[in-house]
Amino acid sequence: MAGKSPKTGALAGALAHFVKVTESYWPGLFHCYDVPDLPRTNNRLEQLFGSTRHHERRCTGRKVASPSLVLRGSVRIMAGLGTRQQAFNAQDLSEIDLKSWREVRAGLEQRRQSRTLRHRFRRDPTAYLRKLETCLLKPTLPT
Repeated sequence: MAGKSPKTGALAGALAHFVKVTESYWPGLFHCYDVPDLPRTNNRLEQLFGSTRHHERRCTGRKVASPSLVLRGSVRIMAGLGTRQQAFNAQDLSEIDLKSWREVRAGLEQRRQSRTLRHRFRRDPTAYLRKLETCLLKPTLPT
């Protein structure tokens, strides 16, 4: 586009501004051009996630999305989107990479643990602050 600026006439200023702004985008910002089947616009992405949320609400009977969608959303959304592309049978599901499955499960468990730790202060603020103070005042080197 920068090479076409002499031919734009009255739009030369707008084109120069557009070129300047788009040059500041960092590499990898627009993954839609690198990944073949990734939707090109936010409208398609929003429609995709909106329909996933709609089906999840219908399956659970809830009026709003369940809190577990936030906690386990990366797995549930990918599973939902994957089943739209093809139907899986028992043979397909039995041929999994056990190592990668365990890594995903460990990541989910780590997020669950960090979520439960956030409730410690609400349950017993005095004990939480006492334990925090003890850890802070503990000498760093053994005596």
